Amino acid sequence: MPSKYCGYMGDALWIDLSKKATRAYDISDADRELFVGNKGLAAKILWDNLEPGIDPLGNKNILVVTTAPLTGAGAPCSSRYNISTKSPLTGGITSSNSGGNFGMYLKRAGFDALILAEKAKSPIFIEINNGQTIFHDAKDLWGLDTVATQEKLRETYGKKASMIVIGPAGENIVRYACIMNEERAHGRGGVGAVMGSKNVKAVVAIGDQKPSIAEPEAVKKANKAWVKQLRDHPVTGNTLPKYGTLNLLAKANKLSVLPTRNFQEGKYEHADDIDAEALSKNYNVKNDGCYSCPIRCGRIVEIDGKQVKGPEYETVGMFGASFGNNDLWKICEWNYLMDKLGLDTISAGATISCAAELTEQGLLKSKLKWGETKGIDKLLTQIAYREGLGDDLAEGSMRLAEKYGGPQYAMHAKGMELAAYEPRRSVGMGLGYATANRGGCHINSGYLIYFENLGPVNVDPLSTLGKTGLLIFQQNTIEAISTCGSCIFTSYAIIPGIAGKISAYGAVAKTLDVVVRSSGDLMGMLFKLPPGALPFHLPMIPQSKSIATLTGMKFGAGAFLAAGNRVYNLERLFNVREGLVEDTLPKRLTDEPQDPDDPKTKVPLSEMLPKYYKARGWDERGIPTPKTLKFLGLDFAVDALNDFSGDAKSMQENFDKTRLAYEKKQLKGKKPKTAPKSKIKK
Repeated sequence: MPSKYCGYMGDALWIDLSKKATRAYDISDADRELFVGNKGLAAKILWDNLEPGIDPLGNKNILVVTTAPLTGAGAPCSSRYNISTKSPLTGGITSSNSGGNFGMYLKRAGFDALILAEKAKSPIFIEINNGQTIFHDAKDLWGLDTVATQEKLRETYGKKASMIVIGPAGENIVRYACIMNEERAHGRGGVGAVMGSKNVKAVVAIGDQKPSIAEPEAVKKANKAWVKQLRDHPVTGNTLPKYGTLNLLAKANKLSVLPTRNFQEGKYEHADDIDAEALSKNYNVKNDGCYSCPIRCGRIVEIDGKQVKGPEYETVGMFGASFGNNDLWKICEWNYLMDKLGLDTISAGATISCAAELTEQGLLKSKLKWGETKGIDKLLTQIAYREGLGDDLAEGSMRLAEKYGGPQYAMHAKGMELAAYEPRRSVGMGLGYATANRGGCHINSGYLIYFENLGPVNVDPLSTLGKTGLLIFQQNTIEAISTCGSCIFTSYAIIPGIAGKISAYGAVAKTLDVVVRSSGDLMGMLFKLPPGALPFHLPMIPQSKSIATLTGMKFGAGAFLAAGNRVYNLERLFNVREGLVEDTLPKRLTDEPQDPDDPKTKVPLSEMLPKYYKARGWDERGIPTPKTLKFLGLDFAVDALNDFSGDAKSMQENFDKTRLAYEKKQLKGKKPKTAPKSKIKK
């Protein structure tokens, strides 16, 4: 449906894979005003089109690719686009944001969104060329790794196209398979498994169309000011460009928030061997970054004479400290291998660490041993091909641990493996993990670790005072940033750069700690204001001005914050509709102090959850109330609340029964045929 707003192409494409047919999918301007783009619009599309209780790997699931007004609009850090679906890893909603260039090319091809429905009868790839859709046989691509697939497609399309592809992990329905675009991954939640379940190897986008701009000069001015803000800030202008995301590792280790040996500890004795200094000194060839990004946080290493993407903090955290491994070069090699296979590095690393502890406990027979790097590359390939032990590990840590009688050793939330932050010394981060809609995700959890441990000036990480408000502010703000089409690293600039000059343990820092925690609930109250409040723009939230001048939409700071709150609540409703309502953490994190001599070093989840629910405007089960939905403009979902009967425990039990029934049926099915492993290029 054509839009009155600029910045959008105005069209969305629904593809019925079984019939190889397409149709227009209408997105109203009312929905654009409420959900803006990316994961916001994707959540609404999933809500409108998916029946509750469907099999995530069945024909009824859909894969939704969405862009945002900022996608490719020249604003800094704004090449972002999104892929959402019902997750085969969690059974709830998942959204995966990427800084690749496919979103820009999809808009150039004429579309704001792409919905893949049903299942192709045999492997295909799809070409979307200036509004036209062409289906191609993918038998020559099936079995190729993600690098070889893109190289093969480049032989036909050259540099005029962009593509999203899956590797063997997606073809073989590994529950945490990712989708790759160049070297950028849609990593979490198993979006690659859903694409593979639909027999789609790749989608290629080509075009030369451009969206209109409401106020071209104002957009240029706003973008220029935004770039300056990022370059002048000590984090986005110095630390991230100099060291990348791995700059966090040394401080995380010092403060005991670096997961070690599957979260048994929070400090790794060989952290110096795998930190940012080690990567920079020994292996980093040059820096890199996403399109239109002045930060350039990416690292490049050389493997077999080829310059490729280096590992980020999460990958090093999970394959380094969490696995008890100090061989940074091996992590570089594994990172590249996983990108080729199409594996999420966080879930892969966490699942291997879980398997190592199960082995240590005598529950699993394997050769896995803390820090033993021999055979890991082979194991990763076995995971992608579901061979031997890899078949069990392809299910993720929750299912692996359940099968071998040690569910307490799976460090996950809602079925998704926790990222590389130990929450027992960061209790707000722990609450974030538990309540995150897509599971154990550091982004969806609100990334409160930055306020509690890893930022320039931190609040007391073990205190619960003000944490619910701070967390809600962070979760909603990050949600809004992603929905607009911007990178969440731009949020680092919200904290004034001068904060980095304050002594971390001085009197000023202690005063700020009390002030920030005391004002946490006040920050959470910002989301109680009507969406029309705060019609102006704030310097620390440049996204609202960019969206307003680009689209012509009335979009001030209040609308920006409301959009994030709205999207978070709609994704929550999706999970509740499925019955996925329990906000829990492994007992290791809630019941066992990290420091036996300090009982505070655990996550007091039962204490924080009721306060969080109340501040969110949810009932005691964690379900948004009709009042909250109407306040946010989610009136269309109010009637669905009538179906959410029973207590949280019974709803979760029904969800688990449905999940297990589908998985039992899947085990009886035949595994997809794949090409020989010789197609994995070395």
